[in-house]
Amino acid sequence: MSISVIEQAKIQAQVLVPLVKALQAELGAARANALVRKALGDLYRGFGEEFWKAKKESDLGKAVSSAFRTYARDDALAYDVIEQSHDAFAFDVTRCAYAEFYKALGEPELGFLLVCTADFATAEGFGADVRLTRTQTIMQGADRCDFRYRRDKGGAP
Repeated sequence: MSISVIEQAKIQAQVLVPLVKALQAELGAARANALVRKALGDLYRGFGEEFWKAKKESDLGKAVSSAFRTYARDDALAYDVIEQSHDAFAFDVTRCAYAEFYKALGEPELGFLLVCTADFATAEGFGADVRLTRTQTIMQGADRCDFRYRRDKGGAP
């Protein structure tokens, strides 16, 4: 049986939280956070590429919905689907166990850095024509996260 993403995040936090805090103390928060975003961004972009190639699905709504169910496993997320089509998948997360975990640690800003910013890098891995927009997150104190994945039919912006 595989470990759910929420359990992986909790295990990773045991190492990443003290590591990032040490980097911030040594390099300053801005520089350390940029370094972490770059390193994790490259990793998650690769995950997105691997997922997209393995999925072999041209329907963006079906593919992203499938990926998102992985992150929601073990009651990690409650969400409402707003739109699902060949070129879009839009949903609002209304409860987030990732945010609850990092808030309980007293580190929601690190939760945003280590969990939430990965969403954009992963979406980049889905292809140059896939765009993710999100204006708010529970991790940053909002009542919901508003994910909007869309295929840009016109190519690069």
